[in-house]
Amino acid sequence: MAEASIHWDAVRAPAPIGERALALLGSQSGAVIADYAHVYWLIRPGAAHAWQRIRQVRILRTELPTITYVGVPPITRTTGPRLHWHIPVGPDRYLTDAHRLREALVRSVIAELGLNKRDPSP
Repeated sequence: MAEASIHWDAVRAPAPIGERALALLGSQSGAVIADYAHVYWLIRPGAAHAWQRIRQVRILRTELPTITYVGVPPITRTTGPRLHWHIPVGPDRYLTDAHRLREALVRSVIAELGLNKRDPSP
């Protein structure tokens, strides 16, 4: 387990939404952690602070008085279904651009769940 907001924040999405977002991001995705039901991206600390809420997507960061922890698999675990690196971290693959990630997640939520008047525009 690692504490969010020291070196990165994490963005968690359900697997169907996350897989669709990964397809939209393509090679522009940074490292990605996955488990049985969720996909997690690492982003710059505070980069999603001003995001409007996206259905079924959660920003994992430290906010006083709580601390958020994210499970981080060993670097060698690259297959699931248990906690693993879906896209392994590497020297040139670490954080995902938060703006691009948000856009991909909004489009994925709309495609998977339909349009909701509360959904932010990409």
